[in-house]
Order: sequence, then C-alpha cells, then structure tokens
Amino acid sequence: MSIKSIIVDDEPNNVENLQQIIHTWCPQIDVVATASNAGDAITAIKANQPHLLFLDIQMPGQSGFDVLRAFDKIDFEVIFITAYDKYGIQAIKFSALDYLLKPIDIAEFKLAIEKATRKINSRQQNHSIENLLEYIKTGQKETPKITLPTLTEIRYVKITDIMRCEASNNYTTFYLQSDEQVLVCKTLKEFADILKPHHFVRTHQSHLVNVQFVKSYLKEDGGTLMLNDQTKIPISRQNRELVKDALGKSL
Repeated sequence: MSIKSIIVDDEPNNVENLQQIIHTWCPQIDVVATASNAGDAITAIKANQPHLLFLDIQMPGQSGFDVLRAFDKIDFEVIFITAYDKYGIQAIKFSALDYLLKPIDIAEFKLAIEKATRKINSRQQNHSIENLLEYIKTGQKETPKITLPTLTEIRYVKITDIMRCEASNNYTTFYLQSDEQVLVCKTLKEFADILKPHHFVRTHQSHLVNVQFVKSYLKEDGGTLMLNDQTKIPISRQNRELVKDALGKSL
C-alpha cells in the first residue's frame, strides 16, 4: 500500500533531509506535497487528503498545533518532527502520539512509520489528536487526560483519577480511583517521566504513586506507603529521600 504523506517544515534543509530518509528507508511513503507554513499546510492537506502528516511544531507565525486545529475531524496520522520543546513534547506524550527529535534517528523513524502504517490500515478517526488539542487548548489549567493504549481499546483517563501504576516487564497496570485496572503495553518509565510534574513519585523500580492518595508513611521494612484504599507500596532505599520530599511538598 502506498501511503500519501505531506511534510510541513519551515526549513528547506529539513524537508530535503526527510525526503531523502523516506526515499532510502521507507519507499512505501509517497510525499505528495510539502509546506513551509501553517496556511500552506492546511491548503495542501485539504487538496491531497493524506494518510500521514510529518509536522513541525515551531514555525514562524502559526504553529503545527494550529494546523491541526483547522480541521473538525482528523482522519490522518501525525508524526511530529521538532527540535526539543518541553511543553509540546509533554502534550504529545500525554496523547500517546509519535514524535521525532531533530536530527532524526533512523531506527526511531522506522518504528514511527510502522506504528503509523498499522493505524492507517485500521482507518479509525484519530482520537489521540483530539486529546492532544484539548490538552493544549486548556493550557494545563484544567485536569489533563492521559491516553492509555490497551490491547483492545484506547482509554482517556484524567490523571487525577489514577491512584498508582505498577510495572510488570514491558507492561504497566494503572489502578484507578474507581477500582478499575487498565493494563497498558508500555513501560513504567515512559509514564513516570510525564506524570512526575503532576504529583506522582517513583517509590520503587516497579511502583509509581499519586501522592494525593497517600494516607501515611510507615516506617516498617525501611519505608512503606499506605494508600487510602489500604494498599501498601514499598519504597526502595535509593528512592526514600525522594519520596519524603514529594510527600512534604504535596501533602
């Protein structure tokens, strides 16, 4: 299957470099148009109806996010390609979308293309993009939702509803306030990085806890957290001071 794509980047060298990478490593990707600004990108998308958009975030004038806001329905996949931007990357991670940092790593690029291809073949509306735009629109003033991809569905959960997360090899189980459990096909480290600014602390290699649900700090066994639902969470020796600091600031 040939995948129609559009590249949106304000730097001609970046466009040329990406075209060369696509030609060399992913010949099934057909670049039908390029654009150097948001207005041209919107026009190109409407004219070509691509399967896939390679989108730079930071451009003069309107941003890559503004391109997405121009569409009521997102029926194409998006791979963000950008220099490091803390807020932009945080928003993208919350929505479980793919992004590539400049300069592009070929292995990461090929993985992103494989994931995008699977999604394109499933032909579903891109609700993860909707979650991303909602996160950006609220400007972090409202409680953001995190995208949790499971084997059977994609869940959108308010981070304040997450009590804790527990690792099992390459999987993570989310324990919600409703007593529900959600098994996600990602490692705990990926979630620890994006949830840390939202009152989550890594107590142990296998445990990430929302400190808002901590009832008490028990001194037994070198340190244990008791949660509101009476669950006991171990604290590793190397994380003990980190946990104490987090509790002191948040409770």
